[in-house]
Amino acid sequence: MPAQVIDGKAIAAQVRNEVRMAVDRLKAQGVTPGLHVVLVGDDPASAVYVRNKGKASEEVGIAGVTHHLPAETSEADLLVLLRELNASPGVDGVLVQLPLPKHIDANRITDAQDAARDVDGFHPVNLGLLLSGRDGLVACTPAGCMRLIDSTGIDLAGKRAVVVGRSLIVGKPMALLLMQRNATVTVCHSRTQDLKTRVSEADIVVAAIGKARMIKGDWIKPGAVVIDVGMNRGDDGKLCGDVDYAAAAEHAGFITPVPGGVGPMTIAFLLRNTVLACAARRGLSNPF
Repeated sequence: MPAQVIDGKAIAAQVRNEVRMAVDRLKAQGVTPGLHVVLVGDDPASAVYVRNKGKASEEVGIAGVTHHLPAETSEADLLVLLRELNASPGVDGVLVQLPLPKHIDANRITDAQDAARDVDGFHPVNLGLLLSGRDGLVACTPAGCMRLIDSTGIDLAGKRAVVVGRSLIVGKPMALLLMQRNATVTVCHSRTQDLKTRVSEADIVVAAIGKARMIKGDWIKPGAVVIDVGMNRGDDGKLCGDVDYAAAAEHAGFITPVPGGVGPMTIAFLLRNTVLACAARRGLSNPF
C-alpha cells in the first residue's frame, strides 16, 4: 500500500494561521512583532527566499523589514548593522540570510547576533539551550520537521529514528529534538558505514544529506515515517529530495514530497519564532 503523503503546504498553512492569531493577541496588548532580514549580495536563490519571508511576514501581521546590502559590504559594516538591530527596541527577530559572501565569516556574524532575537536558532546560546533541554529559539527546519512527524500521530517514545546529515542547521538539532521525545536516535553522515542497514532499521528517517535520491526506496522499513529535507536537482533537471521518492513511497507509511513537504514549514516556523521572541523579550506570556 503506497505511503500517505504528508502535506507540508497544508500543515504550514495551519502554523501560519496559529501565528496570525498569536500576532493578533500581541497587538491587542499594543505590541507588533518586528522581523528584520539582512541580505548581503545578489544571490538569486537567497533573493527569492528573502522575498518569500517578507511576504509571509506581511500576511500574518508581522512588521517585516529587509536590509539589502551590496556584495562588497565589509564584515565590519555588517557587524555595525547587527549591533544597531540588537539595540533597537522594535526589532524582535533578526535573520542574516546565508550564504554570505566569502570575505565574511558567517560564524562571527552568527555570534554577534543577540541570541534573544536569533529567529534562525543558529546562535551557540540557542543551540546550547536545546542541548540542555531548556527553552530557546529552535532552528526552523528541524522544528518544522517535528510538526510534520506529529501530524502522523505516531508516538515517538521508544521508536528508532535515523537522521542522515549532521549539520548545525538541521541534522544535530533534529537529533536532539527527537531525543527529547524519547526516540532512540542514530545520526548518520558521509562516513557512516553500511548506511543502508542503519536506515532500514528506522521507524523514522530524516534525510538531510544534500545528495539527490541518495536514500533508496528499498532501504525504507515498511511503515516508516520518511521526512525528506533535501532540495536538489536530479540528473533529469527536476527538483528532488535526498530520498528516491517514488520507490520509497512503496515502502513507507508516511512520506514528505519534494517540493511541498519540509520547505513550507521552514518559513512558517521562522514566523513562529519571531512571535515567541517578541513575547519573551517583553516578558509576556506565550501567545500560542
